[in-house]
Amino acid sequence: MKYFAVFLPMKDEEKTQQHRPAHLEFLARMKKEKKVAMFGRFTDGAGGLVIYQGENLEQVESWVKQDPYVVNDARTYEIHEWDMVSDA
Repeated sequence: MKYFAVFLPMKDEEKTQQHRPAHLEFLARMKKEKKVAMFGRFTDGAGGLVIYQGENLEQVESWVKQDPYVVNDARTYEIHEWDMVSDA
């Protein structure tokens, strides 16, 4: 299993507020399914970060494209494979 850091930069603040409940429900479901390790917003309002767990970039991107923020054009996204070090 690989980790992928997904940045969700703010695109439309009004749409973000409108679709926030659906976005959080989506992430809660993905976390329950062990597809998301953690998530949160940036305190400066720039957007948020989701850490996905998946087999490859294509798989993770297919999940990201289902996020209500992305579907409804409230946020853009940028995906990077992340080599997490937890025993440093």
